Amino acid sequence: MRKIIVITLALIVSGCGAEVIGSAATGAASKAEELKQAQKTKDQVVQRLDAANQAAQQNLQEADKAANQ
Repeated sequence: MRKIIVITLALIVSGCGAEVIGSAATGAASKAEELKQAQKTKDQVVQRLDAANQAAQQNLQEADKAANQ
């Protein structure tokens, strides 16, 4: 009888461990997706800032040319 109780408790504890591992894996996958999306957003922002800086530089050059004429 004691063996059955010990085996049952061992199965219950190992089942809880599997659930924790599964939850951790799900959480890690979620964080990985968040990181991927954050990197994509960062890349888009950098691209837009580069385009804005380039446009501002071009406007400055055109204004400088107009002022020197």
